[in-house]
Amino acid sequence: MTTRMSIAVVILNWNGLDFLTKFLEGVVRMTPQASIIVADNGSDDASLEWIAENFTREQVRVIALDKNYGFTGGYNRALAALEGEFDYFLLLNSDIEVTPGWLEPLVEFMDSHPECGACAPKIRSWHDRDCFEHAGAAGGYIDRFYFPYCRGRIMDHVEKDYGQYDDPANCFWVSGAAFMVRSSIWKRLGGLDESFFAHMEEIDFCWRAQLQGWQVWSVPSSVIYHVGGGTLPNNSPRKIYLNFRNNLLMMYKNLPERWRDLLIFERMVIDGVLATIYLFTGKREFFKMVIKAHSDFRKMKKNCVTSERTVNLKRPHGILFIRRFRIFVGN
Repeated sequence: MTTRMSIAVVILNWNGLDFLTKFLEGVVRMTPQASIIVADNGSDDASLEWIAENFTREQVRVIALDKNYGFTGGYNRALAALEGEFDYFLLLNSDIEVTPGWLEPLVEFMDSHPECGACAPKIRSWHDRDCFEHAGAAGGYIDRFYFPYCRGRIMDHVEKDYGQYDDPANCFWVSGAAFMVRSSIWKRLGGLDESFFAHMEEIDFCWRAQLQGWQVWSVPSSVIYHVGGGTLPNNSPRKIYLNFRNNLLMMYKNLPERWRDLLIFERMVIDGVLATIYLFTGKREFFKMVIKAHSDFRKMKKNCVTSERTVNLKRPHGILFIRRFRIFVGN
C-alpha cells in the first residue's frame, strides 16, 4: 500500500456547506491513509469557518482560492499548490458519500498496473442507492458520433446495479466526480483545460492521456454514492450549453486532423436535429443554448491547441446512434 503522504484526496468546494456538513466527516473517517484537502473556490457561505470549527489542520488541509475559477481552474490551481508532495491525486466532488475501504482498491489497482494513468470507482446514485449514477456509472465510452455514455447509463436511461459491471474495465473515460490520477501525468498534461470551465473536462483529459499511451480504468470494487447536480442541475440551460460546446472543443483538440472537420460537421448536424427537437417540444432555452454553443465553439477553436499524440488512438465506436436517438426522444 502506498504511504499516506503520497495520496491527496482533493475536494473542490464552492458554496457547498450543505454537502460538506453531510459528507466531509465520512471522507475523513474512512480515508485514514490519505491527506484530505479542501480547495475552496472563493465561497461566501461560511464553508471555511465550518471546516475550521470542526476539523484540525491535520485532518483537513485547506487551500483557499480568491474567487470561483470553475471546476477546471479550481483544480488546476489547487493541484499546482501540491506539486511534488504526492504520487496520486484523487479529485472528489463535495457531494460524494464514500464507503468503508473505498480508496484501497483504487490505490492497489494503480500500484499494480503501471500502464494505468487514471481510474475511478463505481458510482451509484445517492438518491436511488440500487442504481448507477448518471455521471460516470461504471466507466465511460464515446460512440461513433462522440456522444459520451457509460456502462450502466445511456443518455438518461440509468440501470440498476446487479453486479453486471463488477469486473475492472479499460474505458475511454471515467468521471471527474471521483477521479484518481498519477500526479506525474497531471503535470505532463497540464491539468484540466480551463477553457472548458466545467463539464466534459475529464473526458478531454482521459482522451489526452490515451494519446500519450496511458490507459483509463474503472475499478468497481471501490464504490461511492454521488448526489449529482450540485452545481448545475440536469435541466439547467447553462449545463446544456457547456456540454454541447465542450464536446465540440474536445473533438477539435483530439481528433486526427485528416478527418476531424468531417466528423465535427456530422456531429453539428446531429446537434441541429436535437436543437430542433428542443424547440418543438417547448424547450426554447435549450434550443438557444445549442445555437450559442456552436457559435462560441467556432470562435474558441481559433485559439484551441490540438493535443500532442504519441500513439495513434483508434476512432472509438460504441452503440448505434439511432438507439441513442430513440432513447433521447423518448425522454
